[in-house]
Amino acid sequence: MDELLQKKIKLVEYLKKLGSVAVAFSSGVDSTFLLKTAHDLLGDNAIAVTARSYSFPKRELDDSVAFCKAEGINQIIVETDELQIDGFKENPPDRRYICKKALFTKMLAAVSEQGIFHLVEGSNVDDDGDYRPGHRAIAELGIKSPLREAGLYKADIRALSKQLGLPTWDKPSFACLSSRFPYGEEITKEKLAMVEKAEEKLLELGFRQVRVRIHAKIARIEITPAEFEKMLCPGISSYVNDYLQKLGFLYVTMDLGGYKTGNMNKGLTL
Repeated sequence: MDELLQKKIKLVEYLKKLGSVAVAFSSGVDSTFLLKTAHDLLGDNAIAVTARSYSFPKRELDDSVAFCKAEGINQIIVETDELQIDGFKENPPDRRYICKKALFTKMLAAVSEQGIFHLVEGSNVDDDGDYRPGHRAIAELGIKSPLREAGLYKADIRALSKQLGLPTWDKPSFACLSSRFPYGEEITKEKLAMVEKAEEKLLELGFRQVRVRIHAKIARIEITPAEFEKMLCPGISSYVNDYLQKLGFLYVTMDLGGYKTGNMNKGLTL
């Protein structure tokens, strides 16, 4: 039997055993595939739960709402203010643990009111290869990770999403806006807004995989090397520089190493 089909069967069997699930839904590649699969299988016993927060761009929230409406999926929006969580805004190396623990605790309370007691999230096997303190919070709270349990990698999920006709099958990877800050640099509402607006503009200009890392008043743009030439066109580079400076950045730079997931973990001593 085809290996990818075997993994999908394993995922379906895992979800069947759970019976009812609430999917922590961000509208990204992984959670969209997981939600679609769960809802096709379980119907109204599969719902979505999404956080509205400063670290979650409005475009992603809007995408999540639109998807759930189109698919007829019940969605719960959980209002969160991560800047009020003790220790979060100071941005320590375990910030992701602090955030995930608080967020998933709130999500669990919200979905239990709907009579659903299994909260699931979209981590895949590839996520095991980087520093992921959020996984500790997932384990402590008993959150399920069906995609990892089924042995699915990101490439598998993209392939299966394409088979399902999901528009997210080739969507660029995304992480919360707080991941744009070096550890130890204070996270504020104003800085998060600067990053969100900067990345939104780059996406509007047609760049696909984008990160704008913030270092005090310096913006460090990460894009794929294939798009370097486009960024370096005088009309584009000057426009991007002027726009980001108007947002509040003093200097606008481009990382010659290109986009890398988990780039802020470089040099991190655990």
